[in-house]
Amino acid sequence: MTLKRIVIVGAAGQAREVAWYIDEINRSHDTYRLLGYVVSDLTRVGPRDSTARLLGDYDWLASRANEIDALAIGVGAPAARIKIAAELEGAFPRMEWPVIAHPSARYDRATTTLGRGVILGAGVVGTVHLDIGPFAMLNFGCMVGHEARVGRGAVVNPGASLSGGVVIGEGALVGAGAVVLQYRSVGAGARVGAGAVVTRDVPDGVTVVGVPARPVVARPPPRNGVA
Repeated sequence: MTLKRIVIVGAAGQAREVAWYIDEINRSHDTYRLLGYVVSDLTRVGPRDSTARLLGDYDWLASRANEIDALAIGVGAPAARIKIAAELEGAFPRMEWPVIAHPSARYDRATTTLGRGVILGAGVVGTVHLDIGPFAMLNFGCMVGHEARVGRGAVVNPGASLSGGVVIGEGALVGAGAVVLQYRSVGAGARVGAGAVVTRDVPDGVTVVGVPARPVVARPPPRNGVA
């Protein structure tokens, strides 16, 4: 059997988790040959990045595109996921972006739609009629209720819970351990703080925190240098 040659975009902790998911998939059924990691800018590689399996930057991808079958995004920030996807879809239109789902992820495959490049972490539990958009990520330990929709590039962080009928907009972030109550929505580019409980719809681009979740209010600048 021919294994799909796959490269992970990113080299830090999230990329290492995606590499683990791929390893676990292969333990269940040989599917991929993981070549390593690439980053957009080698000058920004830091101490949290894995260098042992670092292959290069986007120029390396371009020079070896015919030796690679698939890509996966190992970056946890929604805006970065969307940017990377747009750049690399344009540069490599024939490249495959498979769904990377840890074998422990559970959901109704008969009624769930998963877009290209979706990442499902270990222990994700979904139910029925889910719609997970391209390049979205459900991090480990998430719970997702019936008819929930998660937009392109959105990220639901570890241990968060989306109740039935919840809508998460494109590029939104739901923080670790947060809860979004039934039929509520989180707008495009919005952010829900860790541990928050969303009881009302969150508008586009708004950050909410707390229980119940409320918008973060910007503090006015200090007067005469006094806070």
